[in-house]
Amino acid sequence: MTGLRHRGGSIGRVRRDHTAKKGAPESTYTARVTPLSAVLITKDEEERLPAAIESVRFCDEIVVVDSGSTDRTRDIAGAAGARVIVNAPWPGFVVQRNVAVDAARHDWVLALDADERVTPALREEIQAVRARGFEGCGGYRIPRVAHYLGRWIRATDWYPDPQIRLFDRRRARWQGELVHESVRVQGTVGRMRAEMEHHPYRDVSHHLQKIDNYTSLWATQAYAAGRRTGYLDLALAPAWAFLRNYVVKGGFRLGKAGLGVSSLNAYYTYTKLAKLDELSLRNGRSR
Repeated sequence: MTGLRHRGGSIGRVRRDHTAKKGAPESTYTARVTPLSAVLITKDEEERLPAAIESVRFCDEIVVVDSGSTDRTRDIAGAAGARVIVNAPWPGFVVQRNVAVDAARHDWVLALDADERVTPALREEIQAVRARGFEGCGGYRIPRVAHYLGRWIRATDWYPDPQIRLFDRRRARWQGELVHESVRVQGTVGRMRAEMEHHPYRDVSHHLQKIDNYTSLWATQAYAAGRRTGYLDLALAPAWAFLRNYVVKGGFRLGKAGLGVSSLNAYYTYTKLAKLDELSLRNGRSR
């Protein structure tokens, strides 16, 4: 049973379209400018969503696909002018992201999450290539910079973290499994110079919660794909993760924030491998 429709009493996947009556983003394109839809997926994002929506008001429409928030996320999105669709229960990242892309009225889409922001510089760069018809590209990679522990993280594995978030849905699709989903484009992929801001964690506790969730998903996916781990991996991989982040990729230049990111990246590496080994032990297949 996939979900309960709150009105009408029927059972099935819940998918409703709530179109705001006021405050909708104004159309900014002319006959010479390609229309653009901003698409977001949400779940209980009442605190971070307003800033994300504000950063994409230059787009011709904003679509929010919500997976059943229990806070004011949908009300906030609708009041801000977004077209809100409820697709619940949660079907997984890849499916939900593609639902959002398919719901857009325009073929060119800008995909972001509630914890991401389009900077003014990135907006201007997008508007420039948009005015030129996106220059024959099927999509664009955008560098992301994370804000964590009080500063911007322009070092470690976190930077520049290029993501394809601006693309033509006729030539691109979200793909992946449980974790690490990405957009695959058929054709040329351009590169943006300006950054997208990322606010991935509210605090260290939230970071640790995300690590616990993602490492479980990673271990399940890796085990199903036939990957196994052992003592050497468990001992060496986390150590290398710390050295790579803190020394090789310059985390030491960021003070306590760089130390924190490097340490937690090492912890993430150990935890995902330990959970994979635990799955192997349960099934008698550990190395």
